[in-house]
Amino acid sequence: MSPPTEQPTSWTQDWQNAKRILCVRLDTIGDVIMTGPAMRALKQSGPNHDPRHITLMTSSLGARVAPQLPDIDEVIVYDSPWLKATAPRQTSQPEYDRFASLRGRFDAAVIFTVYSQSPLPSAMMCYLADIPLRLAHCHENPYQLLTHWIRDPEPAKFTRHEVQRQLDLVASVGATAKTGTGLALSVAPQMQANMRSRLTAMGLDLSRPWIVLHAGATALSRRYPPEQFAAVARALVQQGLAIVFTGVASEADIVESIRQQMQAPSYSLLGQLSLEEMTALLAATPLLLSNNTGPVHMAAAVGTPVVDLYALTNPQHTPWGVPNRVLFQDVPCRICYKSICPEGHYHCLSQVEPQQVVKAVLDLLEATRSGRAAISDSFALIRALSETAAPSETIFAL
Repeated sequence: MSPPTEQPTSWTQDWQNAKRILCVRLDTIGDVIMTGPAMRALKQSGPNHDPRHITLMTSSLGARVAPQLPDIDEVIVYDSPWLKATAPRQTSQPEYDRFASLRGRFDAAVIFTVYSQSPLPSAMMCYLADIPLRLAHCHENPYQLLTHWIRDPEPAKFTRHEVQRQLDLVASVGATAKTGTGLALSVAPQMQANMRSRLTAMGLDLSRPWIVLHAGATALSRRYPPEQFAAVARALVQQGLAIVFTGVASEADIVESIRQQMQAPSYSLLGQLSLEEMTALLAATPLLLSNNTGPVHMAAAVGTPVVDLYALTNPQHTPWGVPNRVLFQDVPCRICYKSICPEGHYHCLSQVEPQQVVKAVLDLLEATRSGRAAISDSFALIRALSETAAPSETIFAL
């Protein structure tokens, strides 16, 4: 069968009585955060307006941020063999154990994917677990594996922000968020107070302008060159800003290289923060300057403005719902979805001049202080690509 363009009333009627929902998002931290608004919509659209019980099944990495998602009631950790981050294993027993553990527990399952991922392995697991309602985007006909199939329009027709993609999916079964579609992460007030005390003890004057600079990213293709970050940091210090560096311990070489090359004082919390502490830091800072990676979405979830050095590997992950500036150099090889630049030049980032980054930081700080900061800049990437794409290329639209 092919799904109709407008879903019949029976689709939402089937879901009206579903009280216990399994949300499958097997990716990492940023992806889980960006799925938060859709899970909130599911939670707030329960029978008789009662909140649903939401269980998130996610990877080991995704599970790290789950305790801070306010709409999640339970977390199941599962590292699936159909995602690249999962280490190879010699037996399929974990899959048999997993679908057996799901059986009889849920009224419905929603499988969240990006358009380059197939939902069918997860759909098979939910089918074997006898979950009666199963919803996902899918490019091919899933037949009985999905009871509610949205034919995936991406990328053939358009490309959406990741948050909007998942909101549209759950809206097809009548789920809408009553309290807005912004990202959200919770952080204890005491944690925030402790972070401010920690920063003060480091010698940071919180009454003066300062920012967090996150120079790492898992994929090499999404890293702004360290020597250019150093030039940016040096110029910002000369403008009176203090710089606090963050990153995981494996990014020590990158961060220390920048700190040495910038030839100016700075502060570092490299490898010292838990996820909740990182959230508290991002909630405290006036601005985050970062590559396109998880902290961008963490900052957006606590309302912190972002200057995002955005590699053109994909267009869907710009900051959502906060004042921002998205910086990139348009290139013919854009939208490559590669962790390493296939051309070897990394021009979509390396050709962003340091003075452009400095100006974006200073302008956004000033706009935020004066109340003039615009949220709509987060879609500059998609707009720009739509305007410059050749007729034979995909047009990106919201």
